[in-house]
Order: sequence, then structure tokens, then C-alpha cells
Amino acid sequence: MSPKTPALDPMTVPTTSGSGYPAHLRAITEGRFKRRLTAVLGLTNFGVNLTTLEPGAGSALRHWHEAQDEFIYIVDGEATLVTDEGEQVLKAGMCAGFPKGKANGHCLLNKSSRPVTFLEIGDRSWPEVAHYPDDDLVAKPKSEGSKEIGFFRKDGTAY
Repeated sequence: MSPKTPALDPMTVPTTSGSGYPAHLRAITEGRFKRRLTAVLGLTNFGVNLTTLEPGAGSALRHWHEAQDEFIYIVDGEATLVTDEGEQVLKAGMCAGFPKGKANGHCLLNKSSRPVTFLEIGDRSWPEVAHYPDDDLVAKPKSEGSKEIGFFRKDGTAY
């Protein structure tokens, strides 16, 4: 029996893959598949994705947000959380949170031999700027007042 609105089976939500990163920085997310749950449900104040990383894939480049909080919860498998403090393995049932404005770059890597699935939850505060400490990259509004994100080098020039 299928659930009725407003409920849904997350596995019926189509997956998306790929990244908006500049082409030379996209490889990290090859093998990342997201099910954008809140988008399908029409929610707009926060986002929840059910994300799967195949072995060798990463959630993102290591980054931190000026305006948006992030939270992750490992549903199945294990992922390596990379932060300024180093690496640690997160297993099913573990979680981590990343407060807005805290300059501590983070990402998840799947260094295991099987897929890892996790919930990623974030608010949609705007305007937003994301910093990528290991790469020549900043994500911010494309222009003053824009609601569209753009990717720029740290010197401010656009990709």
C-alpha cells in the first residue's frame, strides 16, 4: 500500500546527481545521488535530502556556510567526516551538525567498500556565501539581489 499525501516513500523520489561546481572540481561528487525530499513535498524553509555515496564518492568539496546551518544523520553504512580537526568515521545512527558562520570546512567521504546513505538537512537562509578552504572557490549570489548562486574564485572573479 502506498502512502497518501502528505506522506511519501522516499525511495519513490527520483535521484539527482552531478554538481554545479566548475568542471575541474566536480570529480569529488561522482557517485553521489540525492533524493530531494522536501522539494517533492513543497517545503521551502529548509531542505532535506536522502543522499547516497557510492564507494570513493564525496558529499561535496570541504566547505562551510556563512548563513546556513547544516545537519547530517547517517542512515546506513559509514562515512568519513573530514573537518579542520581531521577525519573520523561516522556509522549508522550517528549525526553531526555544522553551525552557520563557523569557519570549519567539512565534507563526507565514502572510504568504505559499500554505499553510505545519510540525511542532509539545511536551512535556506539567504543571501548565502559558502567558503571552500581547500580550493580556489566561493559560492555566493551571482550579483547583488540575485536569488541564484554563482561560483567565484577567492579573488572575486567568476568561473
